[in-house]
Amino acid sequence: MTDQINKRKAEHITLCLTDQVTGEGITSGMESVRLIHNALPEIDFDKISLATRFFNKEIKTPFLISSMTGGSEEATIINRNLAIAAEERGWVFALGSTRALIENDAYSESFQVRDLAPTIPIIANLGAVQLNYRFTAEKCQQIIDRTEANGLVLHLNSIQEVIQTNGDTNFENLLPKIEHLVSSLDVPVGVKEVGWGIDGETARQLRDVGIQFIDVAGAGGTSWSQVEKLRSHDPIRKEAAEAFVDWGISTVESLITVKQEVNDVPVFASGGMKTGVDAAKAIALGADYVGFARSLLKNATISAEAVSQMMATRELELQMAMFGLGTLTISDLQQTKRVQIK
Repeated sequence: MTDQINKRKAEHITLCLTDQVTGEGITSGMESVRLIHNALPEIDFDKISLATRFFNKEIKTPFLISSMTGGSEEATIINRNLAIAAEERGWVFALGSTRALIENDAYSESFQVRDLAPTIPIIANLGAVQLNYRFTAEKCQQIIDRTEANGLVLHLNSIQEVIQTNGDTNFENLLPKIEHLVSSLDVPVGVKEVGWGIDGETARQLRDVGIQFIDVAGAGGTSWSQVEKLRSHDPIRKEAAEAFVDWGISTVESLITVKQEVNDVPVFASGGMKTGVDAAKAIALGADYVGFARSLLKNATISAEAVSQMMATRELELQMAMFGLGTLTISDLQQTKRVQIK
C-alpha cells in the first residue's frame, strides 16, 4: 500500500505538469468580476502594504501555496524549493497530503521543511475521509508534531476517490469525527475542497462543528477527475470520469455563497487563480487569503529562485491592482465598493 501511495504521488506530479488536467466548460469565474479603476487613487504606491495575519501570526502577504504534493522523491525537491521561496516572500505554505508521512518513512523529508521555513505558517494536510479509515486524533497530532505545522487542513475529494483505483469512498458521518478532531488538536483545523468548490450550506455545517478556516478551492483549475482518468487503467472509470470534466462550483460562486453563510472564520480563495489581479478580485469579494498551486509547480521543479520570482510577480500584480483601486491595505481591499460581477 505504501509503495502504491508513493507511486501515485509521483504520477500526480507528472500529470499536473501537463495541460491535460484542467476542467473543460467551467472556469474560476474570475473573468466575470470587474474591478472599477480609480484614476485618482490619492495614495502613495510605495505605502501599499500586503501584510496581514494568519490567526495570531503576522505575515507579509495574503498568499498561500495551496496543498500539492509530498511522499515521493520529486516531491522532496519541489517542497524544498517551495518552502525556501515561501520563507523568502512570506507566503503561507500548505503541504500535500501527509497520509504518506504516517504510513511510510521513505520520503518523510518531503514533508519536513520547517528548517527551510522557520518563520512562516505551515499547514499540514490530510484527506478528511481518512478519519473513517483509522486515522485518529493521535495520528493527526503526530502529523502536526513531525511537520511542526501551525495548522491542519482536511481536504474533501469525494469524486476523486471514486475514480481513483482502490479509493477511499466512505464519507459517512464525517462531521462528528471532524468535530472531535477540532477539539482534540491545539492548532487551527480547516477544511478545503480539491477543485470542485464548497457551497454556503456545507461551509456553515463545517463552521458549526468548529472548523476554523475554509478554503473554497473552486472549479476552474486542476480537475482531479481528469487527473485520475489519466492514471486509471479501468475503462469504465475512465469513461465515467469524462462526464465530470465540467463538474463543480466556480471559485467565484463558491466564495460568494460561503461568505454569505459564514463571516466569522477566515476564508481562502483558490482554484484557477492565475494572477495577482485574480487575487485582488477574490479579496474584494471577501476572501482573507488567496491560494496558488499548479501555476507554481513547474517553477518548483526548477529552483527556489524560479518560484520566488513568480511569487514576486503575483505580489506586484496585487499591489498594482490595489493602486488602481486606491486601497492601501488588505483590509481596505476587502471593503472596496469598486467591484462588480457582470
